[in-house]
Amino acid sequence: MAHPKSTNSNYRLIQILSHQPLVLGRFIARFVALLINALQLSKLSKIIQLNLQIAFPERSKQEINQLKKQAIKNELTSYFEFVSIWGASNEKNIQRIQKIHGEHYFHEALAQQKGLVLVIPHFGTWEVMNAWLSKYTQMTILYKPVKNPDADRFVRDARSREQANLVPTDESGVRQIFKALKQGGTTVILPDHTPDHGGDMVNYFGLPLASSSLSAKLIQKTKARTLLLYAIRNDQGGFDMYIEPITPQIYEGSAEDGTLLIHQTLENLIQRYPMHYHWSYKRFSAHPSLNQIYDIDADEALAKVAEVRRQAQQQENI
Repeated sequence: MAHPKSTNSNYRLIQILSHQPLVLGRFIARFVALLINALQLSKLSKIIQLNLQIAFPERSKQEINQLKKQAIKNELTSYFEFVSIWGASNEKNIQRIQKIHGEHYFHEALAQQKGLVLVIPHFGTWEVMNAWLSKYTQMTILYKPVKNPDADRFVRDARSREQANLVPTDESGVRQIFKALKQGGTTVILPDHTPDHGGDMVNYFGLPLASSSLSAKLIQKTKARTLLLYAIRNDQGGFDMYIEPITPQIYEGSAEDGTLLIHQTLENLIQRYPMHYHWSYKRFSAHPSLNQIYDIDADEALAKVAEVRRQAQQQENI
């Protein structure tokens, strides 16, 4: 069904909100997070808590509750930061990145002119990195339109400033990404989505979940260089950006092998900084026996998860 046309008044309101200081958005996000954590009635809170219990079954209830509070605050803060980032100039967003760890990996990969796949999970405040990346390379990115037409126009305008080539999330878009990589271009892939259809069953936090193999196929077929990128807010009002290599084994084996390596890389990152991952996504429902776990009692859901995990471990031991 077609979306309603964008209205100038709503679009202008979004623009006004986007020009508010970053510190104000962070303050509002902390206040909203306090309310959610105090009332414990939000669906967001319940999803995040269940995901944390699934990912870290060895942690105590007290540890999970504390981690949940941090995760809610960080995720909400990222959403407010996104609006400010989309409304700011590229120059301002570049200034907001105060330290870059592993920058040499990026420049070395570009210098090889073999194409570059940037693996960027739903972690921290990833949107702030686009302006910096656009200084050095033009990106071809899969883009799924935002349901709200005013928000979609706002995000598209931000992307046009970054000179990103937005392509549809279908076969034609994937073909354009393959072409760009073979010509030495760059693409960004968010690897932690559940595919709409199919996908390989890949182990993630001990559970076999339907997972997109697109990242691995792009890497293996084009031999493009591959890096993990993420950004975390710091105590100085800005962000620290991290660029890390992914094991060369990603170029070997099958697409399923490569997809598993990417998920292992992501899981390792989350284990290091669990409070900065965006836990609100219903990722653990991507198994036939777990597709209803977010709609049932938490104890029943965890029992189902434990059974699937036990069966997966048995299968590995055969």
